[in-house]
Amino acid sequence: MQHAMLKPPILALAALLLLAMLPSLGLPDYATGVLVSAFVFTVAALSLNLIYGYLGLLSIAQVAFWGIGGYATAILVVDAGINFWLALPLAGLINMVVALLVGYPALRLNRHSFVVVTLSFSLLVMLISRDWVELTRGPLGIPGLPAPEFFGQPIRSQTAYYYLCLVYASLAIGALYLLCTSRIGLTLRSLKQSEALARSQGISPTPYKLLAFAVSALFTSMAGGIFVFKLTLVDPLIFDFYYMQAFLIIVIVGGAGSFWPVVIAGLVMTFVPELLRISNELRMVFFGVLLVAAMLFAPRGVGGWLRERSLRKLRSTLR
Repeated sequence: MQHAMLKPPILALAALLLLAMLPSLGLPDYATGVLVSAFVFTVAALSLNLIYGYLGLLSIAQVAFWGIGGYATAILVVDAGINFWLALPLAGLINMVVALLVGYPALRLNRHSFVVVTLSFSLLVMLISRDWVELTRGPLGIPGLPAPEFFGQPIRSQTAYYYLCLVYASLAIGALYLLCTSRIGLTLRSLKQSEALARSQGISPTPYKLLAFAVSALFTSMAGGIFVFKLTLVDPLIFDFYYMQAFLIIVIVGGAGSFWPVVIAGLVMTFVPELLRISNELRMVFFGVLLVAAMLFAPRGVGGWLRERSLRKLRSTLR
């Protein structure tokens, strides 16, 4: 059993070493750029998985935290003159405060009302980004974001940004893994299964829900901040529900409540839509077909299918 628990982290470390070597093996710039997006998308999807998969609450607010992180980081750098490396965690802390303010009343509602509140919050934030011209520059956004500097050297090339995103994704995935496999993660799963039973055992649900909501906002925010500096632009399109759709599909395909299958789905699912980049309509059709196929053939995602397969093998050996 202990060997089985150690296997996924060891495989993840091997995959990390391989990813670190890819640029030196002659990876094309286009593939490098797609992997950059894959790293930040995977972190955002894992953050959504913390709420949706482990707690059982569908949060549409993830796209709001993604966009707020992008805007907050850009405004802190461009308007306040703060260094990128300080602005990025500050934007994350701002998002955590926003998450606590929104989450405290929203998490006391039932699951369906929670979805409506988070959807309304995302739409409100998108309207603010478009109409508060003095702060956000309105529909034009904030173009020409400066390249982050590392020891005085600007991070402009695809390879340099690749390593920046790889380091962030590794740290974020490691932190989320520790959280999900800790007693807190087990408590979140118990709240998803039966909140009434958890209450009967003396567990107060609200603090755990708020913690999960705030942590998901933190990592999603920083991923959004890194993403807009890669684009060198942040505008209201950062709140496009395409991003929310992408995060949700990664979680569903990987398996809500699974961890490493969601990581793998994040890396794979970012590449596949690039094949249909010539047409946004085709990409939407692809996402729709994928969702229907996932619900028909693997309703619990890849992670759920693997768990069921392992249980079947275990039962067969016990007979």
